[in-house]
Amino acid sequence: MKFLLNLYLNAADLPGEGPDHVEFLGSAASTGELISGHAFADPSISAVVQVRDGVVAVSEGPYPRASDHVAVQYLVDCESRERALELAALIPSGRSGGVEVRPLMGSAGMEM
Repeated sequence: MKFLLNLYLNAADLPGEGPDHVEFLGSAASTGELISGHAFADPSISAVVQVRDGVVAVSEGPYPRASDHVAVQYLVDCESRERALELAALIPSGRSGGVEVRPLMGSAGMEM
């Protein structure tokens, strides 16, 4: 089963130059469960595109407005939800901002 681990952090708490997720990365990579990971740029330079009744509107900055936002994502392939939760618990950033563990769905709506 594939899970997306979203790390919610305050912009002031973003990871520095290198990931501080050594225990998580070591564990998930050594077992072959880590598929990919991405850190995001500061949300102040993001944009949101919405189309309503054929009219395109672009707003600058993060949406929704909040102090915490998705700052890093990891894609893991685990045997169970419980294992994905174990891996999420290894991420230090999750102790302050939180880590959302969300299963991915296939086109038929079933878990991948």
